[in-house]
Amino acid sequence: MIAAIIAFPDLTPTKMLAGLGIGSVAIGFAFKDIFENFLAGIIILVRREMRIGDFVECEGYEGTVEAILVRETHIRKTDGELVILPNSMLFKNPLTIRTALEQRRTTIICGVAYGEDVDEARSVIKQAVTDCKTVISDTRPVEIFANEFADSSINFEVTWWTGSKPLDIRKSRDEVVAAVKSALDEAGIEIPFPYRTLTFKD
Repeated sequence: MIAAIIAFPDLTPTKMLAGLGIGSVAIGFAFKDIFENFLAGIIILVRREMRIGDFVECEGYEGTVEAILVRETHIRKTDGELVILPNSMLFKNPLTIRTALEQRRTTIICGVAYGEDVDEARSVIKQAVTDCKTVISDTRPVEIFANEFADSSINFEVTWWTGSKPLDIRKSRDEVVAAVKSALDEAGIEIPFPYRTLTFKD
C-alpha cells in the first residue's frame, strides 16, 4: 500500500481499501464454483461413505465410481461412458449408494389365475425362489405376499435378497423368473394372460 501511494500520489488508503474490497468480491464470485467443489471434495473424502468401486446414482447419473478427486468424481456408466461430476453436485443432492452393503433386496410381481389355490401357489413360488443359487436364503428370508386382485390374476409380491451389484440383480431376477415359471408349470398352476371375448351382433 505504501509503495502504491508513493507511485500514485492521488491514490489514498481509503480508495485502495475500497478497491481491494471490490476486487475480493469479484474474485470470490469468479472462483465460487471452484472453492465449492474443492470443499465438497474434501468433505466427501473425509466422510468415506462413497468409495472407489461403489455403484451410485445421483440426479439421473448412474454408474461405478472410478476416481474421487478434490474437485470432481469420475463415474463409469454401465454402457462404458465416463461421466465427470462436480463434487458439489454429489454433496448437495441426494446420493444413492447401491453397493453400500454387499446384499440388496429385490422384488418381482408374479400372478396366478383366480381359479388356483392361493396358499399352494405361494408355497410353490417360495420353494422355487429359495432353491435358486443367486438367492440368499440362509440368512435372509424369502417373502411372498398376496398383493392385489388384478384384472385377470391374483398378484404375489415376491421378495428376496441377492448381491448388491447391478449385474447380480439382473442375474438373480433372470434365474428367479425362470425357476418360478418352471415350478408353476410343473405344479399345474396357471399363469394367466389377458383373454378377449368378441361378440358379434348377428
